[in-house]
Amino acid sequence: MMNNLQRIQPPVYPVEQVVIPEAKSFRLNNSVPVYMIESGTEDIMRLEFTFRAGQVKEYLPLLASTCNMMLSEGSQNYSSEELNKSLDFYGVFLNQSAEKDSAGIVLFFLNKHIEKVLELSREILFRPVFPEPELNSLMKKRLRWYMVNREKVQNLAIDQFFESLFGKNHPYGYQILEKDFENITPSLLTDFHSKYYTPENMAVIISGKIHNKTAEFLNSYLGNIGSKEINNEASVNFIKGDKLKKVHINKTGTVQTAIRIGSATINKQHPDYLGLKVLNSILGGYFGSRLMKNIREEKGYTYGISSSISSLDLAGYKVISTEVGRQNCQKTIDEIYREIMLLQNVPVKEEEMAVIRNYMSGEMLRMFDGPFALAESFKSTWEFGLDNNYYYRLAEKIRTIEPDEIIELTKTYYNIDDLYEITVGSE
Repeated sequence: MMNNLQRIQPPVYPVEQVVIPEAKSFRLNNSVPVYMIESGTEDIMRLEFTFRAGQVKEYLPLLASTCNMMLSEGSQNYSSEELNKSLDFYGVFLNQSAEKDSAGIVLFFLNKHIEKVLELSREILFRPVFPEPELNSLMKKRLRWYMVNREKVQNLAIDQFFESLFGKNHPYGYQILEKDFENITPSLLTDFHSKYYTPENMAVIISGKIHNKTAEFLNSYLGNIGSKEINNEASVNFIKGDKLKKVHINKTGTVQTAIRIGSATINKQHPDYLGLKVLNSILGGYFGSRLMKNIREEKGYTYGISSSISSLDLAGYKVISTEVGRQNCQKTIDEIYREIMLLQNVPVKEEEMAVIRNYMSGEMLRMFDGPFALAESFKSTWEFGLDNNYYYRLAEKIRTIEPDEIIELTKTYYNIDDLYEITVGSE
């Protein structure tokens, strides 16, 4: 009796319409935009400062990431040790990040410490001094990480993938070299910081149980900061993909071969992007996807395989990623293309569509589960000039997309002749 009960699948209920809280917005006295999402019951706040100061703004490799990492290594009024002791004393968790388009910091803290956190944020963001001893120590560590990562086939593959897609001279595509770690100086960091870490280039996103004097304190600590210079530099980064579609990098002695297959594509601003997200889920976007069922479960070629679609300011990209034994490399590639061709020619059955609809609807709920997830979801659309309507349209697309549209999207965006095929492993 117990065994029979264990085999009964629990019922699946459709996801009801999700109401996403709107961010309240206002501007500081110096016109910096602030977005606040009030949610949660714990006395915790998430405070994010984001700048258009990512890799795409670099005029030298490693500049954007190093500038961001050095922000907390000393300011005009605090040494590196004093800054970090203060953050620890007030229980502040600080996360620094520099991505392809943007950079910034995120702080998590008890809302009663809002004033101290804003004072420290002002020091970190607008008064860094980039001390040379700390910089030298950081670059030595980064060089060691780099040398370790150059031994991993998956890192070599994704670096080559971006170079092939966007071009070796584009900030999205150029590869870091060992000599690049010797070129970063405090004066270069100061110059980059003065150009891109400015109030005109900043936005503030706040979520959690927000202190009732947050707006007043923000203006007090950050609303009177101005720029030393105004940078109106226009982007001159042109994307030029490599003509060579298949690249193999020989890495002697490796057991596995890394495979990356994909191409540049549309971003969130394009109307087809929503349907492409559904297609991506079917192909390789979750554990029950076609690539996982075929290449992992049926063939046993790999422990895991996935596909993803990502959105950047200047483009988007889609990529299929896996690592396999070298004896199974070509067989895996053949199966990947076979799955793509099936999606181009054979309608997805309603049973599979129902699973995808339920899975993606559930994932959408997770995107708004709690104040910090709300902030991340807000940022991911705000960066592209979109609002919560993007998510309502995505929910509608998940609910209504038909197999014929899946076929057309696959034919349009997964033309096999347009895909780059990168492999790294022992020959």
